[in-house]
Amino acid sequence: MVNKDDIYLGRLQDYYALYRLIPSYADIAKLVGVSKQGAVKFVDRMIFSGYLQKAPSGRLGPANMFFARPHVGQAPAGFASPATEALGDVISIDEYLVEHPSSTVLVAVQGHSMIDAGIHDGDFLVVIRKNNPTMGKIVVAIVDGDFTIKYLRSDSRGPYLEPANREFPNIYPQQSLDIYGEVVGQFRKF
Repeated sequence: MVNKDDIYLGRLQDYYALYRLIPSYADIAKLVGVSKQGAVKFVDRMIFSGYLQKAPSGRLGPANMFFARPHVGQAPAGFASPATEALGDVISIDEYLVEHPSSTVLVAVQGHSMIDAGIHDGDFLVVIRKNNPTMGKIVVAIVDGDFTIKYLRSDSRGPYLEPANREFPNIYPQQSLDIYGEVVGQFRKF
């Protein structure tokens, strides 16, 4: 008998993407085309593998691995190489980008002042709230009451914010400079 857990898991992930919930055992059986007993066994395997979890009420929910995506190898951005799909580990985007969930937020980018750093209008930045940001890092700052995204720099006048676009000037605070957080990642939808 061929193991179809990957196919079944894919159907369950697609269902979750549409409805934001894990269906009942009976609905899982219908979704993947197995008996109710087959659905129970499938769910047990998914719980054991870290894809699903049971709440104290018995309700099924997604676990960390549910959101992991297959890492299928590397593709050079330079010269082409032979195409092979080398299945590797799975990677959860949240685990990859979020080290401290309680202090991590997403910030939508507006504008073009960081375009030379690869940050475009409409991108989302993964930002960790920090009171002690690292000099030279990209930060979300509140300068004189306004939010902005820039490199945090310092010179003889003190800390300032540097854009990654020559068309924009450095920003030296007139009254206040507070760092909301440090940028640790970004993503965009093409």
